[in-house]
Amino acid sequence: MGREFYKNFSVARQVFEEADDTLRFSLKRLCFKGPEEALKLTENTQPAVLTTSIAALKVLQAENGIQPELAAGHSLGEFSALVASGAITFVEAVKTVRLRGRFMQEAVPIGEGGMAAILGMKREEIEKLCEETSIGEVLSPANFNCPGQIVIAGHSAAIERAMKKVKENGKTAILLPVSAPFHSPLMKSAGIRLERALEGMRVKNLKVPVVSNVEAEINPFKDRVKELLVAQVSSPVRWEESMQRMVENGIEQVVEIGPGKVLCGLMKWIDSKVEAVNLEDLETLKKMS
Repeated sequence: MGREFYKNFSVARQVFEEADDTLRFSLKRLCFKGPEEALKLTENTQPAVLTTSIAALKVLQAENGIQPELAAGHSLGEFSALVASGAITFVEAVKTVRLRGRFMQEAVPIGEGGMAAILGMKREEIEKLCEETSIGEVLSPANFNCPGQIVIAGHSAAIERAMKKVKENGKTAILLPVSAPFHSPLMKSAGIRLERALEGMRVKNLKVPVVSNVEAEINPFKDRVKELLVAQVSSPVRWEESMQRMVENGIEQVVEIGPGKVLCGLMKWIDSKVEAVNLEDLETLKKMS
């Protein structure tokens, strides 16, 4: 994650060094060498993905001079979007997302909650599924990713009941390899702790408006940033609507910055007319030159 940018660009090295200094351990060693088990812990994953994303962003701006009209980020990625917008500093963001990861992990004991991707069902069907299979437990939509792909989250037993019913009806349900039921009401305590952690974070005017996960609306106001970040922890990520909002505002090209190209794949299902490219290494950078 980010190793090629670190080796080849001083702006990327600076980002990783800032992360190491802020977190007081070698995040870059974890990103470049693992071990994978440690990298998968959400309190490590979140700062690692953020740092890699911002390093890639700095390289893109230095090499191509690309400036965004709008920004958005899926879940954790909303912090990257806010850094890109100038609303918060990278140092503040990386410190906060490490805490965010810890709060989210500690909100529900390991094994008691989970997430599953449901394919081929509509929003109304998913909402009804959650209502019918929760049986006194928590189960709700967590990510509205694209047409035909919705993630649910909640108590593990409820997830199992929902997956069984989905499969009985001839649809596909995939248990996700995550350690907690993110973006569900079970994350309320994490949101309360995050709100306290955000008290000291300075938010500046947004140079680029950000489409929030919670409302799928453009937020140009600095006074709403913290409130939306807190609500996001226990609310569904409305990604499909967020991308539709971008298209409605004239966006014709999107750049997915950071490890992977999942969001590019989702955009093809949301609106195939939008050009979607990803930036994660030297090969993808060359394609953008």
